[in-house]
Amino acid sequence: MTEPCEKLTSSDERSSASIAAAEWIQRRHFWNWNEKDQAELDAWLADDPLNLVTYLRTEAAWNRTERLAALNSTTPEVYASPEEKSRRPFFLLFASVFAFAGLAAGAAWYAMRPSEMVYATPVGVHETISLADGSQIELNTDSVLRARADGNQRVVMLERGEAFFKIKHEAAHPFVVLASGHRVTDIGTKFLIRETGNQVEVAVLEGSAKLESGARSAVLKAGDVAVAVSQSLVVMKKPVQEIANAVAWQRGMLVFSQTPLVDVASELNRYNARKLVIADSAIAKDRIGGTFPTTGVDEVTAAARLLFGLRVDDRGNEVVISR
Repeated sequence: MTEPCEKLTSSDERSSASIAAAEWIQRRHFWNWNEKDQAELDAWLADDPLNLVTYLRTEAAWNRTERLAALNSTTPEVYASPEEKSRRPFFLLFASVFAFAGLAAGAAWYAMRPSEMVYATPVGVHETISLADGSQIELNTDSVLRARADGNQRVVMLERGEAFFKIKHEAAHPFVVLASGHRVTDIGTKFLIRETGNQVEVAVLEGSAKLESGARSAVLKAGDVAVAVSQSLVVMKKPVQEIANAVAWQRGMLVFSQTPLVDVASELNRYNARKLVIADSAIAKDRIGGTFPTTGVDEVTAAARLLFGLRVDDRGNEVVISR
């Protein structure tokens, strides 16, 4: 596990984020919120960790303001025009935001985000993260995840790589994963998320989860695998055992079932500094099956030599397979 990696920001950046967060919360409370709005909010949250932290804190300030308003609901109201009344929540929200910002102005940046943690795994390493609510996240090789959990929010961002989630379900406080502009909400489940550029793959092992991708959404059940990119969302049904094989890396293994050699090499290269190179396009589609250790470059090259009579050249940081 790495120590939390804090990002230094200027007061102008924090002020800008506070204003934007306030505008988002106003839209959620007083506009006709829809899926397009949610997608835009998710993209803004994923754009910068400062946005997520500021939004969560602003929302907490708003919730406290709402509770105070409820406690004082019996206070006689001074007459105001309908237009003035419609503007009140907006001004009240900004007042609470800037009052909160003023209280925090003298604090260092790291003190403003005490419950956010950044986790990163180097190549070839995976790590289990235990959250305060009893949930567990297992982070695979070469992956980065930001996690924040408090009394009101349970939100993580998978910035890169792959993670397996075993979530303690709380209906009042749903667990949300943001990845490449997509949003996955736990509905009591064990699920796997893999982020590769703008593509996100979600596979559900137990229970169910809701995947939202732009205007599209799907509730995934055990055995469902969804692939989401910016303009499409495709859901496939697979045997649960196949999904279980996809998380064999938890025990340091990789399971291949008649997998093209080029894909075997690509998967192995995620876990090893010593890379496997397929030099001949004619053999890239040769298929191989079996269970290999994540460090099993030598085991795979031995199988390729035995099964297909291929040539293997060890060049130090590269192992080249050819005819």
